[in-house]
Amino acid sequence: MAKVQVAPYRCTDCGWTTAKWVGRCGECQAWGTVEEVGAVRARTTAVVASRTPAVPIGSVDIAAAHAIPTGTPELDRVLGGGFVPGAVLLLAGEPGVGKSTLLLDTAATWARSGRRALYVTGEESAAQVRLRAERIEAIADELYLCAETDLGSVLGQVDATAPSLLILDSVQTISSAEVDGAAGGVTQVKEVAASLIALAKSRDITVVLVGHVTKDGSVAGPRALEHLVDVVLHFEGDRQGPLRLVRAVKNRFGPADEIGCFELVDDGIIGLADPSGLFLGDRRNPAPGTCVTVTIEGRRPLVAEVQALIAPTSAPQPRRVTSGLDSSRIAMMLGVLERRAGVKLATADCFVATVGGVRLAEPATDMAVALAIASSAADRALPAGLVAFGEIGLAGDVRPIGSLERRLAEAHRLGFTEAIIPARALRARGPAAGPPAGMRIHEVGSIHEAIATAQRLSRTDTSDPTRQEA
Repeated sequence: MAKVQVAPYRCTDCGWTTAKWVGRCGECQAWGTVEEVGAVRARTTAVVASRTPAVPIGSVDIAAAHAIPTGTPELDRVLGGGFVPGAVLLLAGEPGVGKSTLLLDTAATWARSGRRALYVTGEESAAQVRLRAERIEAIADELYLCAETDLGSVLGQVDATAPSLLILDSVQTISSAEVDGAAGGVTQVKEVAASLIALAKSRDITVVLVGHVTKDGSVAGPRALEHLVDVVLHFEGDRQGPLRLVRAVKNRFGPADEIGCFELVDDGIIGLADPSGLFLGDRRNPAPGTCVTVTIEGRRPLVAEVQALIAPTSAPQPRRVTSGLDSSRIAMMLGVLERRAGVKLATADCFVATVGGVRLAEPATDMAVALAIASSAADRALPAGLVAFGEIGLAGDVRPIGSLERRLAEAHRLGFTEAIIPARALRARGPAAGPPAGMRIHEVGSIHEAIATAQRLSRTDTSDPTRQEA
């Protein structure tokens, strides 16, 4: 008697097949994506006539693809102007960071402009969302609310209300009866996302999906979800503080890596048009180990302060602790300072952090990090009106950076009078480029020269009784 052939198991992400079930795909190494399926046959054939025939690209109407302002300037900055009809957005963030508050406030502002919005909650009851809406004053006549966890019911609510904005909180709580698996699984999340994307494109509805994040901060569920949507936003911030950052990781309609700054208050969330002051400490009496830099987030210059603490230790393995900075980048800076600048750090604990919870990932912040560490090691404070920016290489050289004029202008606007920058950085931009009036520029070519310049400015600043305070 012939054996009955067992249906193979196939990975829903890459298509890898196996004769038995395994928890991890042997091809793409994804967990929980191997499912039992039958024989795969090609069933899709070409239709006789398409409902939307191809037309010359020059005759395509682009009026429907223009962004509509949301009423929240900081969110419009991140999105590239506002919500685009037919676009699908994914907002990811840690629990309790304020995703629902931001979207509920945005939906209410959208509804007050005469457009209809539908807020679908799968994690809370409608009464709970209503209480939050009253607290943040997000009550509007054109804002509709429902609590659903079934995809078919959600689509039915869309048919009944005909909104121009659909917010789904969250995509991991919605499931489809047509697909096997629990809500939040790979198959369910893909089915829900595919159905909502088709809905958005066919009816020109802006769809916002709320996604959970994993322990490392990435979007939970299949990574293919990030490729399917048009915009991916990360909602960041310390839950212990009021500052929140919305960062654009992917944007098909505007600049990527743009950020919007918000402050979470008792009665809702408000945008911060000028957040630079939040990332600065008290500059009237600067302490050793602090240095100010200017980073570029998208198109926005942000003035931020880097703090370092060097403490001697007798432990065989000195600690290297960072907050708001890349730990591998800090380890490289410590090695460069030890080898190229003669700063002894091998027997000391090094703590490096940023002020205000901002995260600095740009290489242009290397100069400020190095000067802060050297200042703490020498126990000598840098001048209050000093800013520094520049990329440092492994040879100890200081490399040019981009957007130098914008960095200098932002620092000058906040009252800084001294700047340490890479050598020949301004001259490379032509004769018209120059520092703002009243700001002195110190060009350096190596980290050793940068530390010597900072020490000289520190001695001058200490000896001058009429020094300016930033």
